[in-house]
Amino acid sequence: MTEAELLVRAAEMRRNPTEWEKRLWRELSGTKLGHKFRRQHVIAPYIADFFCPAKGLIVEVDGDTHDPAADSARDRFIASKGFHTLRFSNQDVRENMDGVLLTIVAALQARPDRWSGVPHPNPSPKGEGLRR
Repeated sequence: MTEAELLVRAAEMRRNPTEWEKRLWRELSGTKLGHKFRRQHVIAPYIADFFCPAKGLIVEVDGDTHDPAADSARDRFIASKGFHTLRFSNQDVRENMDGVLLTIVAALQARPDRWSGVPHPNPSPKGEGLRR
């Protein structure tokens, strides 16, 4: 798939999430865990279910049709880009949401900020908020 096709597919997936993605999104949306997440974020050639850009953390909710060998290859590719993937089954989300959230929070706390010490890419044009 081209990146444009991936973006279209990601938008479709945002419009039609699985029940378990919807339930987890309710817990991740906004900054409820202290960090912003995106849904169905393209990291070509893949689409991540949930992505925290500040920490480089990907959260996947896997249904019954996931192929462990393909998931392993995907996770290696994602790791080569500097990202970390957490995988949860639909059953984990359904039966142990608290455990899922605790695992995500622990991973967020363990990962360094990707932009610490890096100036904001869009500083105020008037210099407001900048130290001189």
